[in-house]
Amino acid sequence: MSKLPTLRPPALEADIAALARSYRRANGPVMALVNRLGGGIEAQMALLPDTLRAEVERVVARALSAAHGLAGAGRRVPDMGGRAAVLAAVVTGAAGGAGGLPSAIAELPVTIVVMMHAIRREAQAAGYDPDSAEIKAACLEVFAAGSPLAGDDGVNSSFLTARLTLTGPAIQKIIATVAPRLAVAMGQKLAAQAVPVLGAVTGAALNAAYLTYYREIARIRFALMRLAELHGAEAVLLAFARATTPAVVRL
Repeated sequence: MSKLPTLRPPALEADIAALARSYRRANGPVMALVNRLGGGIEAQMALLPDTLRAEVERVVARALSAAHGLAGAGRRVPDMGGRAAVLAAVVTGAAGGAGGLPSAIAELPVTIVVMMHAIRREAQAAGYDPDSAEIKAACLEVFAAGSPLAGDDGVNSSFLTARLTLTGPAIQKIIATVAPRLAVAMGQKLAAQAVPVLGAVTGAALNAAYLTYYREIARIRFALMRLAELHGAEAVLLAFARATTPAVVRL
């Protein structure tokens, strides 16, 4: 007797299909914008000295630690909606790019805190407590999704199933893992902001694009976490992978 195929609940299929559409929207226009603005970003990155790249990673690691500790204060501030977060990102990006690399580097911690706050809002909207240890860690891990240029959804089984009480050293380990990947994304942004004045325009647009991307990835990830609680992580991951993998045309 042949084995019957495993059927997924219709509700799961519908939810996964909607999340897959959101994922494609997040990666399509955002990547197009960043590629259009960045143009020769990879070539510009190659021109940055190793010492500057190392400094960017140090700044990003410190900013992640600060964001992890400070973003919770945002819960005491009235939520003015998604537009307020985008506006904050635009303002910080413009201010950072106005003075070239020095001001762009100084702006990084503020930008990361703004993005972390938006990510935490998505966790809260999904019904999670953003101040709980595991969700604070999950918010940090959203940044491991890479940049819009990477086209990496950052979804994995450990993210969906981890429910550990995390200590301070464990959080620092997550930051040490996330920081290099986020530093690459932020380094690309810095390269595009290297020219004063012109960098202000580019920085504002890139900040808005990055915030939109990370916030949407956070929304998708926390929604997948909820689905995993109902249907199991393996079933959710398999369904999402199938829904987001382009069909292969066989000739």
